Amino acid sequence: MAPEYYIGLMSGTSVDGVDAVVAEFAGRARSVSAAHERLPAALRAELNALQSAGENELHRAALAANALMDCCARAALAALERAGVAAGQVAAIGVHGQTVRHRPDLGYTLQLANAARLAEATGITVVADFRSRDVAAGGQGAPLAPGMHSALFAVPDRHRAVVNLGGIANVTDLPRHGDVRGFDTGPGNTLLDAWCERHTGAPFDRDGAWAATGRVVPALLAALERDGYFATPPPKSTGRDRFNLAWLERHLAALDRPAQAADVQRTLLALTARTVAGAIAVHCAGATEVLLCGGGAHSALLRSALELALAPRRVTTTGEFGVPVNEVEALAFAWLAREALAGRPASLPGVTGARGARILGAIYRA
Repeated sequence: MAPEYYIGLMSGTSVDGVDAVVAEFAGRARSVSAAHERLPAALRAELNALQSAGENELHRAALAANALMDCCARAALAALERAGVAAGQVAAIGVHGQTVRHRPDLGYTLQLANAARLAEATGITVVADFRSRDVAAGGQGAPLAPGMHSALFAVPDRHRAVVNLGGIANVTDLPRHGDVRGFDTGPGNTLLDAWCERHTGAPFDRDGAWAATGRVVPALLAALERDGYFATPPPKSTGRDRFNLAWLERHLAALDRPAQAADVQRTLLALTARTVAGAIAVHCAGATEVLLCGGGAHSALLRSALELALAPRRVTTTGEFGVPVNEVEALAFAWLAREALAGRPASLPGVTGARGARILGAIYRA
């Protein structure tokens, strides 16, 4: 079987950069090469600012989308150069764009992108806007990766769960028998990164080193865990519309005494670990193996907390099965682009709650 090449591009809730993967499809999908393009500081600040209403935001959003696509083009072309693959060999690029609003409860989701600009910059067909059709069909529009997680990681002899520790954490349930399910569990790295940057200037807490200097604040952890999202049954999805620094600050203001910054960081890490583990215990109870991916999988302290919270389940990473943790989400958008071009439904109603499976993505031909 001759290989097919696709590119997947992901810029996630952490707003740190664009991950690009050149994917080869010759039977099972595999990553051929990868590249990461850091976002310029000004663009990162603007994308973060656009998470909230502001002056002249339609104009600002359009310019930010253009700048983001320029970063995406550089990431895609760098990944192609590393792969030794020509642009003409690539069937399509799947690009997620940057989520700035996600309100499926109101019937909309908004990812900043300019797919036409990306197609012009690369000379490659682009598939974008993967969430909207599922939302229009009554679904959450997220998470989008469970279909690919199933294709890559489901096995007949054990019950697995895949946990993506991105800005928002999500879980895919891969039982031995029955339907694939998936949902957002709540904050992954988004609060950890934002709090770390505010107090240390670093964009993230490498290996949880700063959090390790603090202690969990029990009253704060209990208050954060009482948020109604965690007890809501799936299908469900969330984002920084709900879990942001303003949300955290309201809980901090209600404490009897001020909390030290490092203690808050340790508490946020515990929140991520406990809510992921709690979601698996309730909704993926039969899982005996948990595969971690996403940026949070690099944090030694977070992994340790998850191993403890998920015991006796075996906890490992997708890297053990040939897919580096930083490439899983971008690979999913390559897979989604392929499904769109083939005219195959890629949504899973059991994951999103939509009325039925839908073909996802709008196609911009090169």
